[in-house]
Amino acid sequence: MAVRLHWFLPTTGDDRSVVGVTSRDSLQSRTTSRPPSLDYLTQVALAAESAGFEAVLTPTGSDCEDAWLTTAALASRTTRLKFLVAFRPGTVAPPLAAQMAATYQRLSGGRLLLNVVTGSDADEQRAYGDWLDHDARYARTDEFLTLLRRAWTGEPYDFDGAHYRVAAGRLRRPPAEAPPVFFGGSSAPALPVAARHADTYLTWGEPPAAVAAKISAVREAAARLGRSPSFGIRLHVISRDTADEAWAEADRLLAALDPADIAAAHARFRASESAGQRAMAALSGGSTDRLEVHPNLWAGFGLVRPGAGTALVGSHEQVADRIAEYAALGIEHVILSGQPHLEEAVRFGECVRPVLAARGLLADVPAHATA
Repeated sequence: MAVRLHWFLPTTGDDRSVVGVTSRDSLQSRTTSRPPSLDYLTQVALAAESAGFEAVLTPTGSDCEDAWLTTAALASRTTRLKFLVAFRPGTVAPPLAAQMAATYQRLSGGRLLLNVVTGSDADEQRAYGDWLDHDARYARTDEFLTLLRRAWTGEPYDFDGAHYRVAAGRLRRPPAEAPPVFFGGSSAPALPVAARHADTYLTWGEPPAAVAAKISAVREAAARLGRSPSFGIRLHVISRDTADEAWAEADRLLAALDPADIAAAHARFRASESAGQRAMAALSGGSTDRLEVHPNLWAGFGLVRPGAGTALVGSHEQVADRIAEYAALGIEHVILSGQPHLEEAVRFGECVRPVLAARGLLADVPAHATA
């Protein structure tokens, strides 16, 4: 399968080390050498666009800049790049989200992709005024996405659910093309939501056997509903001219980590409500030993960084090999990042992308966005 490459927008800030190690609570206070100014994020976005990436994932949460506003500003500074905007359904009403997405599509020329993030840990959710438990949040996401798609039709609708009630709803200016919905979740309540609503199901970078099992479960559940979503994976990358250089860089990142920060982060991640976060914690084990959990798949980022915790590490050819391995499982969208994001986007575009292209593994990226 040909893959579609995406990069990451560091709206928390960027650095030459693993972003997140600044305090015992690595989820809260982050100080970076490159703050997420509009000028710097523009440099990253333009580098990603020039390197041939189709889109940039923009995260959501209290420790980063707002994804909607940031990418709207960047849309006017780029020409082709799409924006995979992460957001949480509990923070915005579905009719308003439908209107925001429709406006974004029109103003950007159809460059919006939506990454629906059902939630974070309970303390983060409550900081936004959301007191639903883990399973109830997925039930709410199910209703949210049902309403979102109804609104995008432009037809009048009513809805009376457990979490939302809408009377005489109607989006009077629906998008010419509804933005694709990217959705992830590793727990049992996530599976039916993915099957019903996801255009692309996303997973963090677990070893291929675990990724294959997720793909199979979602594919089978979706097929029972007559649907066939695509699949994507989120990974970091450390790619160098030789494998020794790449692993030396991984060792440099590892050496900068404070053992106390590792212990504090691992305790939090292991107790997380998120099944995906617990899986990332299990891969690293909270230890600096045995972090290569599959050939060229390194769990070092997950020692302290929430979310995606693994990186592809190796020569440019080896990194391409691992991407090909995931593609053979059915992965179409590959969302990557590197420290720092500016230089690593350029490096990947110059060194790994040509290897993938020579192997016939790259999907075509449109020269211009479509309105």
